[in-house]
Amino acid sequence: MAPKEWETHNPSGSKRVVVTKKLPGSRWLETLIKAGCRVEVCTSTDVLSVAEIKAAIGTQCDGVLGQLTEVWGDELFAALKAAGGTAYSNVAVGYNNVDVAAATKHGIPVGNTPGVLTETTAQMAVALTFAAARRTGEAERFLRAGKYKGWLMTLFLGELLWRKTVGVIGAGRIGATYARMMVEGHKMNLIYHDLYPNQDLEDYIAAYADFLQSRGEEPVSCKRAETIEEVLREADCVSVHTVLDESTHHLINADTLALMKDNAILVNTSRGPVVDEAALVAHCRTHPNFRAGLDVFEDEPQMKPGLVDLDNVLIVPHIASATRWTREGMASLAAGNVAGLLSDYPAWNRPDILSFLQGESPRAAPSVVNATELGIPLFNG
Repeated sequence: MAPKEWETHNPSGSKRVVVTKKLPGSRWLETLIKAGCRVEVCTSTDVLSVAEIKAAIGTQCDGVLGQLTEVWGDELFAALKAAGGTAYSNVAVGYNNVDVAAATKHGIPVGNTPGVLTETTAQMAVALTFAAARRTGEAERFLRAGKYKGWLMTLFLGELLWRKTVGVIGAGRIGATYARMMVEGHKMNLIYHDLYPNQDLEDYIAAYADFLQSRGEEPVSCKRAETIEEVLREADCVSVHTVLDESTHHLINADTLALMKDNAILVNTSRGPVVDEAALVAHCRTHPNFRAGLDVFEDEPQMKPGLVDLDNVLIVPHIASATRWTREGMASLAAGNVAGLLSDYPAWNRPDILSFLQGESPRAAPSVVNATELGIPLFNG
């Protein structure tokens, strides 16, 4: 890779850290420099291949901050180990792109960035839901093309979700936050599916229902469905918030789409392959009142043929976590993982991850997913 595509910070640092993409903010860089790191950052916007990352690691490298668009498997972790590396962090909360078992085999701790994406990602799911419901993408394209000739009673009629039913598949932190936003903000009833009951979510909505009744308003309801099929049949809009594994690959497919209401809305801000994109294209072609809002794609950055041509599909380029606060927080946590590990700090084991985003950070690595397997001690300060 040409030298012009890299920039170096703190060249006299004793520990060499490779960062495969430019990151927002400055705290992440200050964290690494404070830990005595020479930081080499790739300034290219292209996704680096395994060969390019190996070349960047070279023969001496202490740690790497990588991206979820990169495939981190045995080959890269072996190269990092051979170069003397002892730390890796994904600049993401998810790590489907990382073979953690391979990293553990080579003795490389793997960091991630939880706790800063929840509200931001849920907010984007809400935005996609209502943009799809109110057909804002279609309407804007219509207006920009100079087709608007005046107000019409029938122009871009959408769906009113007030007091309807919202469905959530995967009621973890993000899914539950989305659910609360929709229930509180729009007085929607909730039906959700998760492998385990989310008692906190159910109690929260029950308390909100009591509040509404105390004000003389109709209460809302919350129900945990045993199957996703039940959610898809009943909900007016469905937001997907599952992990990606063998059990959730193509969870949304031709058969499950057929269960949904003809004018339902499907939103995906989780992982692209959870939705069979070709099946979605076919469904949207034959169901013009059905709408979808997608932040992620099955073959990202490519899309399945026909998707981009559909007016009833709203698409954005994987920006669910793209608020300045969240992305800077992700960068800071990832840098904190690598800096902490290179400084022989223990792994953080407390829920307050925000301690690493303001003031003096705790002397710990914020989040190491294989800390137990590698025998890394836990923070007890």
